[in-house]
Amino acid sequence: MKYYLAIDIGASSGRHILSYVEQGKMHVEEIYRFANGPVEKIGYDGKTHLVWETERLFKEILNGLKKAGELGKIPSSVGIDTWGVDYALLDEADQPLGGVYCYRDDRTQNTIPLVHEKLSFHELFAKTGIAFASFNTVYQLYDDLLTGRMERAKSFLMLPDYFHFLLTGVKRQEYTNATTTGMINAQTHTWDREILQKLGYKEELFTQISQPSTVVGEFSDEVAKFVGYKAKVTLPCTHDTASAVIAAPIQAGSPYISSGTWSLLGVEEPFAHTDEGAEKSGYSNEGSVHFTFRLQKNIMGLWMIQQVRHELDDGYSFAELAEMARANPVPDEINVNEQRFLAPKSMIDEIDGAVGRTLSVGERAYVIFNNLAKDYHLSLQALEGVTGRRYETLNIIGGGSKNVLLNELTKKYTGKRIITGPTEGTAIGNLIMQMIGGGDIQDVAEGREIVKNTFDINEI
Repeated sequence: MKYYLAIDIGASSGRHILSYVEQGKMHVEEIYRFANGPVEKIGYDGKTHLVWETERLFKEILNGLKKAGELGKIPSSVGIDTWGVDYALLDEADQPLGGVYCYRDDRTQNTIPLVHEKLSFHELFAKTGIAFASFNTVYQLYDDLLTGRMERAKSFLMLPDYFHFLLTGVKRQEYTNATTTGMINAQTHTWDREILQKLGYKEELFTQISQPSTVVGEFSDEVAKFVGYKAKVTLPCTHDTASAVIAAPIQAGSPYISSGTWSLLGVEEPFAHTDEGAEKSGYSNEGSVHFTFRLQKNIMGLWMIQQVRHELDDGYSFAELAEMARANPVPDEINVNEQRFLAPKSMIDEIDGAVGRTLSVGERAYVIFNNLAKDYHLSLQALEGVTGRRYETLNIIGGGSKNVLLNELTKKYTGKRIITGPTEGTAIGNLIMQMIGGGDIQDVAEGREIVKNTFDINEI
């Protein structure tokens, strides 16, 4: 049996998913899972910042790989995906300088206006098609410039590229994640040298871009000794949303929501929309396979309910919170995308403060789900305005597709036909691109047919 292994690392957890294809169906098995989350540590500038525990995460990556060997299911290929925008800067000894900052850290608050003094957002969007977000890599890197961290750097790797480097000793910069930096030109599909030059970024850090399905290399001898075998590392779409959309059983031109910690609502397009209408709509053009694009918008997503649950000592399951919300509908309105909800000390306090009263647990959950669904509606209307097309169907993929109440509210507000599943979309999309590289699947279209034949796809 020819196995493939997807390592899908999200902002709250990571998982190792083994798979093989047989008779037109994909067989998947979760063999390892581990926790994740940003922590407060002293950064390069000597101040306290939110950072990722990359050393621990890599140990967990190795532990899961070792588990595959212990099960006697040795993968021929391995690939890692994570969220976008975060990266490692490595010194001359290939050690990360000051760790890897988390996108929820506030270090860009001072750098955003400094970047825009040199290149306005209008200019940046016209070049890259990437919507404004306070955590975009282009703003993070300016802090590195000011603190001297960039001057010491010899290599720049997005987070999954860094983990691939630790496995193989080979440095590659993958396309889908690179586009989230806000520095990839939407026409040339490579680093925009004018952006790098005007901002004073070291151009030698930004090297050739590789497409998904490219083989990075083979496990180093040190890694192989620990896990018990050698395997290839093959690039999936290393940006988790790009992987998730690959697994979406969508018809050409149908929109999707990749529903998880973030909700990403968008549609696949053959070209980037960099006109004024797209810019004002808040839509972003993020890279996909073969230099196509995902015209999509970031919406705060299930981060809000995840944080509320955590503040309640994880005393309720997500299913219980959804049922409590169903029993406590309230009309309170909030803007789920307000900066106050990005990284608050208390999500409960911020939500209650936004509505102006103390809510019960069920009411608070309903406020989150109801206002997320309302935002989906508004965002879908904006998408139709940008593309000039009207959509009849909305595909919801990822873990959030299991939230029946949120799906029902989304149907209520959008008036669209709602298709849900698969829930493990990111890992499945990761596997599809590895299998294309390995010759077991011909292309994305065949991969999506396999998804339809394998997984529960439901209509609301």
